[in-house]
Order: sequence, then structure tokens, then C-alpha cells
Amino acid sequence: MSEAIFTRGSPLNLPATVFGGAVALGFLSYFLRVHNVTYTLATGDEKQVGFLWAPNWTFLFMVSLPLFFTFVINLLIYWKEDGRPTLVGPANRTEGERTWERNVEASSYTFWVVLIICLLFAGILQWISVRLIPLVTGTGNYPMDWGLIAIVRPDLISSTEAIVFTGLAYLYMSICFYILFSGFILLYSIVDDFIFSSRMIDTNSGIRHQDNIQVAGMRIIIGIFRCAVLGIVVSICMKLQSAYLASNGTSISSWLVNDMISVLSGRQTAGFEVSYSVPTHYSSLVVVLASCVVFFFCAVRMTTFADFQAPLRRMGVIIVVLVAGYLLIGAFPGFSIPLIAAAILAFFSLLSPGFPNGRPTKQRDNQSVS
Repeated sequence: MSEAIFTRGSPLNLPATVFGGAVALGFLSYFLRVHNVTYTLATGDEKQVGFLWAPNWTFLFMVSLPLFFTFVINLLIYWKEDGRPTLVGPANRTEGERTWERNVEASSYTFWVVLIICLLFAGILQWISVRLIPLVTGTGNYPMDWGLIAIVRPDLISSTEAIVFTGLAYLYMSICFYILFSGFILLYSIVDDFIFSSRMIDTNSGIRHQDNIQVAGMRIIIGIFRCAVLGIVVSICMKLQSAYLASNGTSISSWLVNDMISVLSGRQTAGFEVSYSVPTHYSSLVVVLASCVVFFFCAVRMTTFADFQAPLRRMGVIIVVLVAGYLLIGAFPGFSIPLIAAAILAFFSLLSPGFPNGRPTKQRDNQSVS
């Protein structure tokens, strides 16, 4: 059932649905007047905490996740309809489809565990702790944002309206993150199935079969690399927003600019109210770990093929740089500089992982095929 979410119907169905859900939440925030809302800091400055200003609710669900799902769908369809049949041959296509189905069904327990964690813990329990209880009691040890603004601005939105809106938002979020982790599980299954199918091919079967392995393997590597990059971008959006809310910045853009200027000009500024609890730091770390585990699992398994070792090393360095950019958010004054560098690297990595025609070059002795 989880695999069918990615493969059933048009490849645009899932990305468009996620994008549409984010747009619908944006319209609801506009109707409830929390799309562009501020509150007064202890310093007297007005801090922007509007829904449309939060990258973890706008850029994440309108750009990063739809792109992630698009890459997963394209790779999954390629592997099932073209990559695997090409490797195993037309005579074994039916058996190959059954083998793939068995591989996916073997992960049923993992899908159920992820579903329970996403819906129960990341969704319901987190919403109760972070939103429902503070809105009902009027107190909480969480930074103020669009979901809690009813506590200090009851004239703008009532607690009841905030409870309903945040409940819808967290339900949408938990479903999207279940699909995100389901995508990682399917990527893991594709790598495992590729290794199994490659071993089924006779090593003396000729140049054509070795070329098929090279093309399919490089297609899988690039697809998983792009998905890992987007997974880290998702985590950066989450941690960046929570770090901003716990800071003294008045808007997320000015906060980043001022952080950069403070280092370039030699003036350090205070940044964080460490007394706040920010559970998003933990959930974003889980997404980073999932992204890295799937990519490095792919790297370890694929390094058995000599043709993939060089590109995998380059991709691995990029992943490490992006993870460093994520970990350094808010760690010291000037963190915005490596963060911006990581964002630029992620952008160009998605456009082109750096390999002509999407595959590594391969030197081959002059051979003839009779």
C-alpha cells in the first residue's frame, strides 16, 4: 500500500498533493490572520512569526518534499519497468516482479513502525505537548510562533481556532513525513534489489550486460544522492526555523544577514534564548540520519563495483559538507556563512551531480563482439 502511493497513477499525483496541502494550509493561515503576524520581544522589537515566513512550513512542503517525491517516483518507476527487466532479461521479468514484491512486503514491519512513530509520536503526542497544552493553559516552555500566538494575541486568533488549525497542520505534517520515510525504505530496497539482480548475471555474459549494470547502477546512485541531498535540505529548514524562533532576530532573513555581517564586520551579537525547548532539533536530526544511512548504505554496497567508487567518493564529500552545514546552525556567530555555502552546493548538486550524461566515464580496451 505504501509503495502504491508512489507508483499508482501519474507521477505528478503525490508531489502535487503535497504541494496542494501546503497551499491549502497557507490559505487557512491567511484567513485566520496568522500568515504575517508579529509579537513584541522583551527588547521592544517586533518579531515576525507568521506561517508564511516559516521555511519549515512553506519551502519544505512546497519545494523540498515535492522534489524528493518526484525523484523517488522516477527512480522507482525506472527500476521496476526498465532497470530490473534489463538486468534479468525478458524471460525472467515475471519472476523479477514477484521478487521485487516480496522484497517490499518483507519491509512491512518497518513500514508499520515508521507509521506509528510518525502519526503517534511526531504527530499526535507532539501536537498535544507543543500546541494543545500551551494553548489551553496559556503557558509553555516553547518559543512563540504562529501556532502559539493566540496566547499573547487573543484579539487576533482565538485558542480554539489555533487548536483546530495546528491540529490540521500537524496531521498533514505527520502524513507527509511518513511518506518521506517510506521513500527512504523503498530506496533502500532498490539498492538491495540491484545488488541481488547484478549477482544473478553471469560475469562472462559479455560487454552488453556489464554496460546495463553500469547504466542502471549509476541511475540508482544519482537518484539516491539527490534524495539524500533533499532530505538534508528538509532538516535544514526545520532546524533553521526552530533556531530562529529561539533567537532575538526580528525576521529570519534579517537574522541570517545580521549574523553574517556581525562576523564580517568583527562585531559579535547575542543570539539565543537557551531556556526554550525546541523538539524540532531532534526530529530534524532523525531526518538527517535517515538520509545519511540510506546514501551510505548505497555507497558501501555499490563500491563493490570499481566504476562507481570515484563518483561515490565525490558524492560522499558533498553529503558530509551538507550535514556539517546543518549541524553548525546556531552553533556560533557566523554560522550563516557555511550554511549559505551548503545551500549553494545543494542547489548545484541537484541540478547536476557532476557527471556527464549522468554516468561515469569508463575506459575500456578495444574489444569486438562477434
